[in-house]
Amino acid sequence: MNVVRIQSWLSGLWAGLLLAVGGLAAPALFMSLDRAAAGVGAGRIFHLESRVSMALAVLIFLLERRRVRDRIDEGANESALSTTIILVLAALFLTVVGGFVLQPLIQAAKAGQATPLSFAALHGLSAALYWVKTALVMSLAWRLTAR
Repeated sequence: MNVVRIQSWLSGLWAGLLLAVGGLAAPALFMSLDRAAAGVGAGRIFHLESRVSMALAVLIFLLERRRVRDRIDEGANESALSTTIILVLAALFLTVVGGFVLQPLIQAAKAGQATPLSFAALHGLSAALYWVKTALVMSLAWRLTAR
């Protein structure tokens, strides 16, 4: 099977996951549960999403490295730093920042501990980074399917 086809499928799956979690699952929790329970549920869903996002980013990255290496071995004059690599690394960076930097700060702010920003500011920043990541992954899927 063609590496680009696998990357296209994985990036489409990733984009769908991000849209489903951020656009459907989390809002549905807040529409049907009290705020505290919805926050706990959304936190768990986003925690799982960050793990899946990391796995998909690493897998797509490794596939792209293989694709580029194979093209260079065939004699192509291709840069190792492709647009696909940049999009994947940017999305991975935002996943790490959102899931492993901001989420612990959000939990600390919720618990009343001192944090550099308020709960609302941290939550807003986290949401903004999530939707930027979603746009990057959607761009990645679009780009890969165009090949």
